[in-house]
Amino acid sequence: MLKKTYLIASLCVVWNASLSLAQNQSGKLALLIPQLFGPEGLIVDTTTNPQQRHRAHFLNAFQSEFTQFNTALANQLTALPLPSPASGFTYSFDSASGVFTRSAQSFGPILAERAETIGQKKFTFGFSYQRFTYDSVEGGDLNQVRAVFKHDDLPANIPPPMDTSFLTDIVITVNTIKNTFDQSTFYFTYGLTDRLDVSLAVPTVRASLQVSSLANIQRLSGSAPNIHFFADPTAPGGLGSTKLFASSASATGIGDLTIRVKGRVAKWEHAGLAVGMDFRLPTGDEMDLLGSGAAGFRPFAAISFGYHRLSPHINLGYQFNGKSVLAGDPVTGTKASLPDQFTYIGGVDVGVTQRLTVALDILGQRATNTQRLFREPYRPTSFENIVVRRATLNTLDGAVGLKFNPFGGLLLNCNVIFKMNDSGLRDKLTPLFGVAYTF
Repeated sequence: MLKKTYLIASLCVVWNASLSLAQNQSGKLALLIPQLFGPEGLIVDTTTNPQQRHRAHFLNAFQSEFTQFNTALANQLTALPLPSPASGFTYSFDSASGVFTRSAQSFGPILAERAETIGQKKFTFGFSYQRFTYDSVEGGDLNQVRAVFKHDDLPANIPPPMDTSFLTDIVITVNTIKNTFDQSTFYFTYGLTDRLDVSLAVPTVRASLQVSSLANIQRLSGSAPNIHFFADPTAPGGLGSTKLFASSASATGIGDLTIRVKGRVAKWEHAGLAVGMDFRLPTGDEMDLLGSGAAGFRPFAAISFGYHRLSPHINLGYQFNGKSVLAGDPVTGTKASLPDQFTYIGGVDVGVTQRLTVALDILGQRATNTQRLFREPYRPTSFENIVVRRATLNTLDGAVGLKFNPFGGLLLNCNVIFKMNDSGLRDKLTPLFGVAYTF
C-alpha cells in the first residue's frame, strides 16, 4: 500500500467576500463536501438579541442537499474504466508445424475484449496510465454549480415569535468542484489452456478534490441584517452578506482489484465467441474515493470477427454491485446498494501494417434507479438550484487509439476517450498511455 498524502489548501477572498476555510478534519475525500456544508463549515450567523432570537440555521438544507450531491458525485467517480488486460498478441497451435503461430493480424482493441485467447502458457504483463479531469455534471459546468438553501423549520417544541417571515430568507451559492483522478494500472494475463485466460488488474489511484462555495444571503423577507448574517469585521456593523468557503484534500492508494476469467466457447472461420466473468474486490479505500467500497461481478460476452486487416468486435456485460457507504451516507457510515449497470462496447481494430493497429470504439453504460442531479429554478424566485432524483443514467463515449509493435512481443499504445453525451459526471477528454509485453 502506498503512503497516503493529504493536502489542505485555502483560497483567497474575492471582492468584499470574507474567507472561511472548512478544514477536512478526517482527511477523507468522501467527507470533504459534507464537512464544507456541515456544522464546522458554511454556517449562517444569527442574532443574539433575546427579542429576536430563533433557531436561525440552514444546516438541514446544507447537509441534506450536498450530502446527496456528494453521493451522486462519488457513485460516478468509482466507475473509472479499466484498459483491457487481454494481450495484443494471440496465438493458436499449428498442428502441421507443431508450433504456436500468431492468429490475428491486428493487435486488438484497447478498452474492449475480443474472442481470441492469448494461447496456452503464454504470459502478458503491462502497465497503463489514465488521467480523468471531470469538468461537467449533467451538462453543467462544475465551476458554476448553483444551489439554493432554504431556512430550517422551527422545532415543534419551540413557540414561534410574532413574526416568522424570516423563514423565507435563503442562501444562494455558486460552487466550484475540481477533481482529478490519476489511475495507473498493472495487469497480467496468463493462458491456462488454448481456450482459457485468467487476468489480474491492479490499479493505483491518486484522487484530488477541491471544493469552494461563494455564499450570499438573500433576505427575501426584508428582515433586518442582524437576523441572518456572516460575521465580517469589514462589513457595516460586522454583519456581512457574502462569504467564501473552501476545502481540499488528496489521497493515493490501491484501487479495486479486478480478476477476469475468459474462455472461448466457439470459433468459426472468420469469427469467435468468448464468455467471461469480472470479479471486483473492494480493496480501494472508498472514503478516499479510491474504490467502490463494494464487491461486484460482471458476466460478459465478447464476439469478434476477422477479415484480412479488419477485426470488428462487440462486448455485452452486466455489472452487479454490492452495498457501499458511497451510495448511502459517508457521514454516518450508512450503506446502500450501488446501482447495477448494463455495459456495451462496439468497435473495430484495423491492422494498418504488421506493426501498427488503429482501434475505434463506442462505449456505453446504463444504470437504472441511480441518483442524478437536475437544475431547476427555486420557486418563487428565479435562482438556479440543484435537486437530486433517482432516474435512469445513460452514458456514451467514443474512443480512438493506436497500438505499435517496435520489436518482439512489445506493444506501445495510446488512446483517448471523448464524451458523446452529457449524462452524469463527464470528462471531455481522457488520455491513456500504456506498454505491454507478451512472451
